[in-house]
Amino acid sequence: QVQLVESGGRSVQIGGSLTLSCVASGSIVAINDMAWYRVAPGKGRERVARIDSTGSTTYADSVKGRFICSRDNAENTVHLQMNSLRAEDTAVYYCNANIRSREAGWSNIWGQGTQVTVSS
Repeated sequence: QVQLVESGGRSVQIGGSLTLSCVASGSIVAINDMAWYRVAPGKGRERVARIDSTGSTTYADSVKGRFICSRDNAENTVHLQMNSLRAEDTAVYYCNANIRSREAGWSNIWGQGTQVTVSS
């Protein structure tokens, strides 16, 4: 059974930095796109960043220039470095990936989420 587990969420001050990590585990054959989404209080889901298997990234306009998404294919991990954090970055952040496993072929997998709270 393939799963994604996020870590790194915590409370941080406005202007601070934080790095989230997500590791995929299980009988993984391949991973193509990996992404970070967030759900802020009272708002819908937003894709924050996406990274493909070559390392090419795309970002939401709201985080461009502040967030950096990277991945380590050997370790099946994806990271989200968040800088110059704002109160509006407060959200539950979810890792998402398209993963091919030996048992099930390709599946879209979600992590359980990690809370990021930005305040003064």
